[in-house]
Amino acid sequence: MTTIPSGARAEHADPPPSGANRATRSRRGPMTPTRAARAVSLFGPLTLFVVFTLLPLYWMVVYAVTPTNHEGFVPWPLTGSHFSSAWNNLGFAYLFRNSAIVGASTLVVTVILALAAGYALARFEFRGKKLLILALLCTQFVPGVVLLIPLFQIFKRLSLIDNLLSLVISDTVFQIPLAAVLMAGFIRNIPVNLEEAAMVDGCSRFRSFLVIMLPLLRPAIVATGSFAFIGSWNNFLFALMFMNSQHNFTIPVGLANLIGEYNVDYGALAAGGTLAAMPLVIIFAFVQKYLVQGMTAGAVKG
Repeated sequence: MTTIPSGARAEHADPPPSGANRATRSRRGPMTPTRAARAVSLFGPLTLFVVFTLLPLYWMVVYAVTPTNHEGFVPWPLTGSHFSSAWNNLGFAYLFRNSAIVGASTLVVTVILALAAGYALARFEFRGKKLLILALLCTQFVPGVVLLIPLFQIFKRLSLIDNLLSLVISDTVFQIPLAAVLMAGFIRNIPVNLEEAAMVDGCSRFRSFLVIMLPLLRPAIVATGSFAFIGSWNNFLFALMFMNSQHNFTIPVGLANLIGEYNVDYGALAAGGTLAAMPLVIIFAFVQKYLVQGMTAGAVKG
């Protein structure tokens, strides 16, 4: 009987399966009723949520790219007449310009003030700090319609009615409290030792903030800025009440004018909604990485 040396047995033996191979084999195992029920319980609600979210958007696009009398789920034949009607007859170029001006201005002012307020809440201790944070959070429970009349009276005395500046001020006032609290959470997660080291090297507190903190707060700035821009872009109530002339209307007010007393131009309304959603989709496509980083950074207490 021939005996194989132990070294030869070790040389010719099959290598033990790695962790990845074991995981692959376990995933390729037979689908048991327990695994099937687990998959259904996990992916079933997610599928319903995705369908519930995307179906209205898909139906809006179908109405926008098909003729008026089209019936069916498939967008065919295609037409661009609704986009032409929304852009020319509705004056969508003016609506888009006004919304972009208000949204960009609100974003810039909100981010600057949120950085200052968030830094103070995160780095300084003062009397009434917790009460101030609670008050900032409680402002989110106040609906905008409650402050509509006081804001209207203030802007009327300041001659800001039918002026885009009134929209920037009102939108910024409602965006700053949440943005400041979120920014404070982001700043609190950055070690204070980094600033102290910079100040030991001769930097002032303001310069250390610009050189050390600001680059690290890029995800936070994107997150808070995105929330401020979306809130301003979609705001309908203030634009409806503070703007009188059509050339100062924003996109939500302009789209609302397509709903008449006896008829509704669904094609132009859907085309305008599609055009209004495109900038947000493009922005999120470019900033989603920073947005996720900023949201997760602010959610972890460190």
